[in-house]
Parts: sequence; structure tokens; C-alpha cells
Amino acid sequence: MKITKRVHPPSGLSKLLFRAPISMFRANLGWMFGNRLLLLHHIGRVSGKNREVVLEVVEHDPQTGAYTVASGWGPKAAWYRNVLAEPRVTIQVGRRTIAVTALPLDQAEGADIFARYAVRHRFLARHLLPRLMGFSVNGSLEDFRAAGEQIPFIRFVPRTPG
Repeated sequence: MKITKRVHPPSGLSKLLFRAPISMFRANLGWMFGNRLLLLHHIGRVSGKNREVVLEVVEHDPQTGAYTVASGWGPKAAWYRNVLAEPRVTIQVGRRTIAVTALPLDQAEGADIFARYAVRHRFLARHLLPRLMGFSVNGSLEDFRAAGEQIPFIRFVPRTPG
């Protein structure tokens, strides 16, 4: 794994494209994404305002109901810093809204997760995601694990009522 560039969150037209799925969730069309995308409702750590962002689901555990996502823009992404500051958030997946707690994962677990993701989504893991995230991978499992150590991951665990 080699870092090729510093990444920055999208701006301008690319920001509009990345935020387009939010409108689909608001129009109750989130079911079209299945379990691949979720809409995160969180609170701005500085402003205190409600915020939303659509994230790709990297893993889903049907037994526990947990969803794992990656901060593709790194640890400085606003949503990532917001959920670290206030981990009690809500996610929308398909037509369901779920109260969850955001738990940051350590580097070793991130390495395992990205390696599993790479096996399931070879093209995305090898070509698209690394370019967006600012690194290149050679396609080996070891390289995907090394990349996963550099990516911040969050697991959203359902909260029990009450």
C-alpha cells in the first residue's frame, strides 16, 4: 500500500453528486440502495445542528444488527469527528430508522474489515476506493490489510430501547 495523495472532502459539483442520495432517502427511496448505503443523522459538534451524510456500508452483521462504515476522507471528515463527539446517532437503512451508538474500531480490526471488503468487492477495493482515499494497492490481501489500517472505521450498534 502506497499513499499517493492527500485527500480532501469533495467540494463544488462533486459535493453535490456525493450528497444526491440524501434526497433519495428523504423521498423514502432509501430501499433502492438495499443494505449498501445508509443515511447517518448526527449532530454537528460545533454548531449543534442536525446533519446528514450517506455512507457506504462496509459490513453488516444481521445477527447483531450492527453496520460498519469507513471514513473515506480520513479522521478529519466532519461526520466522523461529530460521531466521536456524540456517538448516540440514528441511521436509516432501506425503510428502517435505527437508533445506534457509534463505536470507533482499532487499526487491526480495520485491517480485517478492509481485507474482507476487498474479497467481496474486488473492483471497488482495487481501483475506485483507493484513488478516492489517496492510496494505491497492489491487489494482495496484505496490501488491502495495510490500507485498512489507515482508514478510520465506525461500527453502528443498535441501542436497546429505554
